[in-house]
Amino acid sequence: MGLFNDILNKLGFGKKAAQTPPPSENVTFAPDSPVSDTASPPDAPATETVDVVAQLEAMASSHPEPLNWKTSIVDLMKLLGLDSSFTARKALATELGCPADKMADSAQMNLWLHKTVLQKLADNGGNVPPELL
Repeated sequence: MGLFNDILNKLGFGKKAAQTPPPSENVTFAPDSPVSDTASPPDAPATETVDVVAQLEAMASSHPEPLNWKTSIVDLMKLLGLDSSFTARKALATELGCPADKMADSAQMNLWLHKTVLQKLADNGGNVPPELL
């Protein structure tokens, strides 16, 4: 997912919460310690939960123009420094699976796209309040 990945990256998704050191190549076991073939691999490092509203509010506070990112996909994309043209929004809507009937009407597409982007951010571990979904 190209454009949606750009949105995730701009908001800091995918950063590791904690870095684990690489395993040592010189591992030795005590003579009496049993070695199990059923040892489970260590858990993957957790990713940090992104507070989407806090990130966007911080960006909005330093943006030169007032943007209504809570209701407008155009303003949300502008705030993230992404191309907010109709062509870019249509490409993002296609990428996210917008229904054909909504694609035929730019206003309906924009509403669907805004809601879907916020929902997908939540689905990817973002903290998005229910009133924005």
